[in-house]
Amino acid sequence: MKRPKEAVFRFYAELNDFLPKENRQKDFVYRFWGTPAVKDAIEALGIPHPEIDLILVNNQSVDFNYRLQAGDRVAVYPVFELLNISSVNRLHPKPLRKPRFILDVNLGKLARNLRLLGFDSLYENTFPDEEIIDIALREQRIILTRDIGLLKNGRVARGYWVRSTQPDEQIKEVLQKFDLTDRIQPFTRCLTCNGILEKVAKETVEINLPPKVKMNFNEFYRCKSCAKIYWRGTHFNRMEKMIKNWLKNEITAHLTNRHKF
Repeated sequence: MKRPKEAVFRFYAELNDFLPKENRQKDFVYRFWGTPAVKDAIEALGIPHPEIDLILVNNQSVDFNYRLQAGDRVAVYPVFELLNISSVNRLHPKPLRKPRFILDVNLGKLARNLRLLGFDSLYENTFPDEEIIDIALREQRIILTRDIGLLKNGRVARGYWVRSTQPDEQIKEVLQKFDLTDRIQPFTRCLTCNGILEKVAKETVEINLPPKVKMNFNEFYRCKSCAKIYWRGTHFNRMEKMIKNWLKNEITAHLTNRHKF
């Protein structure tokens, strides 16, 4: 009677989040029949391919199509957003210099928080998975999702599974993952539709202002896309504190009076 073949796998860094505890941070045996593509073996173990940037088999870099052989030793590494590994067989396009995102139905609060920091973040709670993938490919966006199954779709080029379920932790996680801290431009995007804000004269919008706002404020911004009006009300101080918390009270030039609303 034939026995299954065996290969030894090791996953590194955050890829271990997808594994059962007994297989994390160590070598373990994977049993298989035939000669499956290494991509199929990796996803069978629970890791979606967009999270992977480098595979070494017997110390040689391979692509997703490599056919697994008995006795192989496979090392799998996450996407290197901050590290140049151009000399090896990188499995994804170069990191985006100006990252843009599209988020699934589970991440509405994260989308709003990314917009608050000035990042181009598409979100609609009616987007089906296929439309998310279509838009991501067409507009070179990174898919952010809580659905591992979405990332396993073979058409997905760039994506990230958000580990946390708490909005404040999610935004910190994404900032760290994509090294975004130095790129934030707070209060430059519409929180509702993702449009760009522009400064407008008070007289052009005062007909739409509540009486107390008209009396107490003179500086206004309007979304170029949906025409929503913003001003520096009590919400501004509250959101400024939120941002400082996300940045762990780091002193930056981003939270100055030159930022909008």
